[in-house]
Amino acid sequence: MDHKAWLEKAYGVTFGQNLYGNGHINKTYLSEGTPRILLQEINTAVFRDPKGMMDNILAVTDYLQKRYAAEGKDPTRYTLTVVPTLSGAPFLQVEGCFYRAYAFIENTVSYDIVTPETLEKAGYSFGKFCKDLSGFPAETLCEVIPNFHNTPARFAAFREAVEKDAFGRAKDDSEEIGFYRAHEAFCHTVTDRIADGRIPLAVTHNDTKINNILFDQTTGEALAVVDLDTVMPGSRLYDFGDALRTGAATAAEDEEDLSVVGFDPEKFRAFTRGYLSAAGDTLSEEEIALLPESALLLTIECGMRFLTDDLNGDVYFRIHRDRHNLIRARNQIKQAIEIEKMLPLLHKIVNDCLKNKKKL
Repeated sequence: MDHKAWLEKAYGVTFGQNLYGNGHINKTYLSEGTPRILLQEINTAVFRDPKGMMDNILAVTDYLQKRYAAEGKDPTRYTLTVVPTLSGAPFLQVEGCFYRAYAFIENTVSYDIVTPETLEKAGYSFGKFCKDLSGFPAETLCEVIPNFHNTPARFAAFREAVEKDAFGRAKDDSEEIGFYRAHEAFCHTVTDRIADGRIPLAVTHNDTKINNILFDQTTGEALAVVDLDTVMPGSRLYDFGDALRTGAATAAEDEEDLSVVGFDPEKFRAFTRGYLSAAGDTLSEEEIALLPESALLLTIECGMRFLTDDLNGDVYFRIHRDRHNLIRARNQIKQAIEIEKMLPLLHKIVNDCLKNKKKL
């Protein structure tokens, strides 16, 4: 770890030398002894405004902790707690590197593959995150990664990558390129509605993978929504759709055997039931009407990003095999095709969940 001795002095703890967890963007280390803290070195190639990112996180976690304390819950267990240095600094910068620390939430577990029961709890957790932040002024947050879920902007970047074809890969990607070109108009589904006011601007997490929820290892209760680096203004549809893109997938997003790649409507039902039981009264009619389309939109967007990175020479997503991003793009295209086929069924599921809302 770079600056290990300096950081240990700043926080008054000893950090392990090995990386903790399986994050793809930031480097994470766990302290020894008790209480434990997680130290992260922020990837400033991805997060170019780390101070703005930390300002967002501090504002949102402070807001949530006050809410959870008012509910009689231990706020340090239900959301992240930024740990300051011994001198009181909320983050550190040294020689171009940027560090921050969180209190480690003990006796918790996260899941990459979940049962419908766990997925319903995850849906409730993300729905409560949405509801609990519905009163937060989203416009006061900075845009950590500009145009992160701006699908038309992602399409423009994709089109530019195709036109440049810097690595001569477009000839191998022609079928995939055609798929995304055919869905250009659909890319505007959310952004156009935000622009004309049909969908409200809201605080959004923007990376709602199920493994970004911590569950109590003893009781199984969904506790904290973590990985708040991309909390910023956006649409709640982005959070819902991205959660289902991964949560209802029938295979990993880099599975090469496309015959097993699809979308599980019963997992969609479980997550939607949990989500609407917590957030249903927060969402507008327009947002509810587009919940199924959001799963399709975010699958299209993510696959398009994979293909763009393949065309650009794999400069963003970490790869572990030859043409890994093309493999990921083909996977997401297959999943998008399956979601598109079942949109009528998914709308029926949303309506069923609305009629039978319950509190978990």
